[in-house]
Amino acid sequence: MSHCLLLHLLLLLAVMALAMPPPPPIRCNATACVLTNSYGLWNDRRECAVAKVIYPKTEQEIIKAVADANHDNLKMKVVSGFSHTIPKLACPASPSVLISTLNYNSGIVIDAGDRTVVADSGVGLRELIDAVEAAGFSLVAAPYWEGVSVGGVVSTGAHGSSWWGKGGAVHDHVVGLRVVVPASKEEGYAKTVWIDDGVSDLFRAAKVSLGVLGVISKVKLSLEPRFKRSITNVFTDDARIEKDFIDHGDAHEFADITWYPSQHKAVYKRDDRVPMNASGDGVNDFIGFQSNLIAVSTAVRASEKALESTMNVKGKCSMAALEMNVKNFVANGLKNNGLIFTGYPVVGHQGKMQTSGSCSHSPAINILSTCAWDPRIKGLRFYETTAIFRASSFGDFVRNVKVLRDIKPENFCGVDLYNGFLIRFIKASDAYLGQAEDSVVVDFNYYRADEAMAPRLNQDVWEEVEQMAFFKYGARPHWAKNRNLAFDGVDKKYLNFNEFLAVKGRLDPQGMFSSEWSDEILFGRGTMKSDGCALEGLCVCSEDRHCSPEKGYLCKHGLVYEEARVCRYSPGGMSQRIMM
Repeated sequence: MSHCLLLHLLLLLAVMALAMPPPPPIRCNATACVLTNSYGLWNDRRECAVAKVIYPKTEQEIIKAVADANHDNLKMKVVSGFSHTIPKLACPASPSVLISTLNYNSGIVIDAGDRTVVADSGVGLRELIDAVEAAGFSLVAAPYWEGVSVGGVVSTGAHGSSWWGKGGAVHDHVVGLRVVVPASKEEGYAKTVWIDDGVSDLFRAAKVSLGVLGVISKVKLSLEPRFKRSITNVFTDDARIEKDFIDHGDAHEFADITWYPSQHKAVYKRDDRVPMNASGDGVNDFIGFQSNLIAVSTAVRASEKALESTMNVKGKCSMAALEMNVKNFVANGLKNNGLIFTGYPVVGHQGKMQTSGSCSHSPAINILSTCAWDPRIKGLRFYETTAIFRASSFGDFVRNVKVLRDIKPENFCGVDLYNGFLIRFIKASDAYLGQAEDSVVVDFNYYRADEAMAPRLNQDVWEEVEQMAFFKYGARPHWAKNRNLAFDGVDKKYLNFNEFLAVKGRLDPQGMFSSEWSDEILFGRGTMKSDGCALEGLCVCSEDRHCSPEKGYLCKHGLVYEEARVCRYSPGGMSQRIMM
């Protein structure tokens, strides 16, 4: 092992006893409040100002808050104590009231006979998982990141990975919800509505609601008897990934694939249930969700910024290769005994193997470590693109990406420096804003500049991949992620979109829970084109000024998907601009 790799590994395995918990998403002064997400950076970088924030502890307090706002003709939005959406779904219009479910988090009621659990919407996912596991049950589906609330998970279509049973999307394991909605004066200006399969149109709308139907108060989820899983990560080349993904998803209940295109490598996760008496008490402590020493996070960010400013592609490739080697060595955070990785398979209980996020549970008194993206430090800043493909079209997308990659493989090191392409599987859903067919989800993260008008190294590559996914292959964007352009025409990608709007009209006829920002996502309404708008994904360029011509980035056609319009660095671009 190289000294550099050993040092990196020691830093990753350093004791995280002195770590900061994530900052609260709401900051207030004497006159107003500002809402942000956990990254401290909305998709459009604009602040979200809020006039009033309410922190209910009970359902009755939620009802009163909705009634008061309705009586006063105010707009309203809901945010969890975590606020992990990238788009501004929780940003309310003005005048407005914001409800935070931070303190609405105590109710967890398990019905052993019915194999269900009812939880307050503000309950954290980790707290819910631990409660049901202690009672002898397991949640089958959950996202990989545990620092989210139950209400937030359901309303944004969060998911794990599975084509088996009810599938990997959490909302397809929901059997009922209670929602607080506006009401008439005679009804007291607010009321609760219990929604389950008995009212199928309401249920299909409420399972993925984006927070625009009302305030989710309670969520009822199906459970299964507690079970164990066995995970083996198989590192191999990526030669057959476009052919093998379907067989892999069919063969393993919780399968996923991580693809590192610049390295020509793929990691196939063989992940299945095993008998409860199988030996092992493993833990999934994903390396990207562990606390990092602040000095390490800031050093990594500073290094990446330096590589960006000097256009040092080879430097990024060296960092990407190191990252992959470290992840391979420590099994990406899997631990056989809760402490270290000693070898495959790693066997453990579902509650410890499905989700992770140890950096989100740090004691408040600690100060030396935190999540790598904590906005209080000069740590990671990144975009996250998440595209949901029909399984039948995903192989062609991969083939196209490979052709683009093969033109110059080192151009893909920027994504491999993060987590490569994470490929997951979700089953067909009857939710109006869910996926109508078995689907493949691709997530990839990549560098985001500190300044909105700063172009990025290989910017054109990621814009072409992004447009290839959403425009050529018609992929749907994950509702809680993505840059704005991914939502262009999204309403036309859902066959039951009008049925969703009809339910919204019944539950929230005055649009109390709508805002210009949630409408921007729900209806795919792009922003006005302006100088530099393509740099942040607020538009697709059609003129050079939408890029950064003064820095040599001009609007060009894609190299493989020629219909794409991307901001590409052109060495003669700056001189052309000066001559003009």
